[in-house]
Amino acid sequence: MSSMGKRTRIINEPSDIVPLLRAFGSETHKKVFDALQKDWKTEEELEKEVELKVADSLDVLKKSGMVESKWRMPQPGKKPEKEYHSSYARVSVNFQCTVEDLSDLIMITFKSDNEIRKYLDVIEKEVVGGNQSMNGLQRVVDRSIMFIRGVAKRSPILTVKGQRIELIGETE
Repeated sequence: MSSMGKRTRIINEPSDIVPLLRAFGSETHKKVFDALQKDWKTEEELEKEVELKVADSLDVLKKSGMVESKWRMPQPGKKPEKEYHSSYARVSVNFQCTVEDLSDLIMITFKSDNEIRKYLDVIEKEVVGGNQSMNGLQRVVDRSIMFIRGVAKRSPILTVKGQRIELIGETE
């Protein structure tokens, strides 16, 4: 496939590697990504093509910033459907962080959901309760801000916005 006309995903924030490595550390997610390189597709069209359930892959790929979505205009009388696509052929990674932060991010990336569950639960509960600042969360979680950012990148309900962590959908 030609990469002409394809964009470069620029990563300047270290915690952005968490969803990116998760996306491409899975054969299923990679298959879904490859299918979305060619054309805009709905979840149903994707499932037919890759012969797998794709909802989890779409979530991870959206969180990695490698896939975008839009509403497809429906046939008269039908519901609009979301369709997905990726226009990225390259990644440019440029950041500096401490070795400790990098090791935390790599550990967060590859641990199972159960292994990071206690941190996810605490951060999600705090954010739902209104504690959204990195400094406030750091006091409760007692881990580095980079660790908290990395864990938030694993959450299906959280998004990192500057020095805050919010529930997905609050500002979209």
